Amino acid sequence: MHRIIVSLVALVLASPAVGLDSSAGPLRAQPVITGLDEPWGLAFLPEGGLLVTERGGRLLHVDGQSVTNIRGVPRVRDAGQGGLLDVMVPRDFAASREVFVTFAMPQGAGEGTALAKGRLSEAGNRLENVEVIFEMSPGSEGGRHFGSRVVEGADGYLYISIGDRGDRPSAQDLRRHNGSIIRIARDGSVPDDNPFVGEAGVQPEIWSYGHRNPQGMGVAPDGTIYTAEHGARGGDEVNRIERGVNYGWPVISYGTHYSGARIGEGTEAAGMAQPEFYWDPSIAPSGLMVYSGRLWPEWEGDIFVGSLKFGLISRLDTEGGIREVERIEGPETERVRDIREGPDGAIWFLSVGNGALYRVTPGGAG
Repeated sequence: MHRIIVSLVALVLASPAVGLDSSAGPLRAQPVITGLDEPWGLAFLPEGGLLVTERGGRLLHVDGQSVTNIRGVPRVRDAGQGGLLDVMVPRDFAASREVFVTFAMPQGAGEGTALAKGRLSEAGNRLENVEVIFEMSPGSEGGRHFGSRVVEGADGYLYISIGDRGDRPSAQDLRRHNGSIIRIARDGSVPDDNPFVGEAGVQPEIWSYGHRNPQGMGVAPDGTIYTAEHGARGGDEVNRIERGVNYGWPVISYGTHYSGARIGEGTEAAGMAQPEFYWDPSIAPSGLMVYSGRLWPEWEGDIFVGSLKFGLISRLDTEGGIREVERIEGPETERVRDIREGPDGAIWFLSVGNGALYRVTPGGAG
């Protein structure tokens, strides 16, 4: 393992910055790590440095010019789209040192989206006191549509996205966690004001449902939670997540099945929410960030979403309704899996295609 760490550090030191074009002028994209294997999520530590997940099961601590493989990560089912997925550092990390990770958890012959928490050691090389505080029920076989993002809401609760696991009708079945956004406390308990608490046979963690495969989720400064969700053939969506709302999958969609057949009842149905925005053709969205405007004031409040299909970052304006206004692209944006704003306002993103983590600031290559 030591040889792997040294190799990563050498690549960090050897990587020159490259340039990307944008409406706000040239952007300087600095590779921070190369040689990553299926990178999936990243999160910043308030003491400096950041955490990066690889789908195969590694959690990396990047601190300056060192990269450490963190021990103690839960065992994951690395199958299909499953594995170690998102990572989240809560606002009180300086006091709690808690870290949350989502992953495909082995469940007998199958697997399901789960959330675990642990305490990052003072040395930053181990997760301690790790416990699984949520796992979807029931589990299922088939390595696809796990979600799986986790954010800390303005209310202090955790919101976790879960895909339909390839079982389309289950996204409308409140007896199952499939195709839902769940809301839980940091100890795994269910808040009393969740919309379906007390209803017989319903999973009480469910906050919203009718989702296909939300692989992007972010929190705006006003506390609004947005998701970016994979459609089928067309119909990728950005949704504003609200309590108890049914987002329609698979009854309504702006896409079609891969066969070309119509999905459900069409694009609208009573009692089902419309997306804030949709893409057709699909871009295969993954990762979502609401930008503060710190380094680019003209982008304040805009939503940035990565594309796994076209190798780009989509910028969505949110004034007067959400619409796509720009696509930022270059060789560096090949299969963008996650995108986040750093503490200083820089934009960071993970490229699966390049196996790299980039930091974007104003200016060109250099």
